[in-house]
Amino acid sequence: MKKKLDIPKDFWKDFKDRKDFDDFFSELFKEGINQMLKAEMTDHLGYEKHSKEGDNSGNSRNGDYTKTLKTNLGEITVNVPRDRNGEFDPKVVPKHESRLSDEIAEVIIGLYSRGMSTTDIQEQIEQIYGVQVDSTSVSNITNALMESIKEWQNRPLEEVYFVVWMDGISIKIRHNGKVVNKTVYLVIGLTQEGKKQVLGMWISETESASFWMTVLTELKARGVKDILIASTDNLSGFTEAIKGVFPLADTQLCIVHQVRNSLRYVVWKDKKEFAADMKEIYHAATLQAAEQALENFEKKWNHKYAYAVRSWRNNWVELTQFFDYPLEIRKIVYTTNVIESLNRGIRKYTKTKSVFPHDQAALKAVYMAIANIEKKWTLPIRDWGMILQQFLIKFEDRCRI
Repeated sequence: MKKKLDIPKDFWKDFKDRKDFDDFFSELFKEGINQMLKAEMTDHLGYEKHSKEGDNSGNSRNGDYTKTLKTNLGEITVNVPRDRNGEFDPKVVPKHESRLSDEIAEVIIGLYSRGMSTTDIQEQIEQIYGVQVDSTSVSNITNALMESIKEWQNRPLEEVYFVVWMDGISIKIRHNGKVVNKTVYLVIGLTQEGKKQVLGMWISETESASFWMTVLTELKARGVKDILIASTDNLSGFTEAIKGVFPLADTQLCIVHQVRNSLRYVVWKDKKEFAADMKEIYHAATLQAAEQALENFEKKWNHKYAYAVRSWRNNWVELTQFFDYPLEIRKIVYTTNVIESLNRGIRKYTKTKSVFPHDQAALKAVYMAIANIEKKWTLPIRDWGMILQQFLIKFEDRCRI
């Protein structure tokens, strides 16, 4: 008897229409097929890709070819591996067949969107093939994706990013028999072509200056020489870390996060008026006007909400860095909306798994979400031509075009 998927009701709210739903699972399905084909080739040859065990083994990988498959989600094109002896006959995509069963689609979707345990995967495969598979074979299938993640996480990066956004998404992971909250930290860069690019992901229970120093040092080791503007949600230790690795970078704290954090200390009946007064600060036309609005805000509210007001004073320099830029640049750096949009996309994948069995399962789900979302990032951000000219004027000696 098949297991019933335990999917939260609000999972479906993230899809705008049927096409959005089909596109999401079609990409999920396609990547899953590709990873399973790689895993089958590893099982067929008996050694991992690039492993020395393959030397003088009598057979080896020999590239791949594309094949169009018909599925219940429409047509997809996958990459089928070849071996030099021509003996590889994959079970997932049998030779001379172009139609995949709905059951295989169910396995792929379950495997990559649910963060399934080895036991769950064994049960699913047994349902399809009618045979029992050992845990090693299942591990080969699930671990195939980790190779792609490793290559992606270590790929060379561009020398200069005009803007870098940094944020994290909270997830629950089972650790030593307990469920703990961990954060997958994400970094998005804006390239000289005006396109967004996820630079990497890192998982951690704690956040500190040393943690961010490690992340930024890794980016530098992968080829990044300069960051013009770094936008963050006031992550602990971020400013010190980025100045230690990229000393010329401007840092801008997210205004939206500052507003949210300030409102946490305000009683309900004052929230609307308090928020309106904060808006006068960050919607000011100039830094001087913003400083005057802050003074008015402080006189009005300091006696009642001193901590919230003081947080604006304490972070003032980094909260108002955006006033140093033209209006078009201001709009893209004074919030972390870019990365929060990415986080919402990731939630589409992780909502179906309330608790991940381990870090690797979480990283697989996040990676799959990123790969799917980045496929839509084909065009530069709006008004990039004008924004590029403004960057060239403001940072003329650091832009490399």
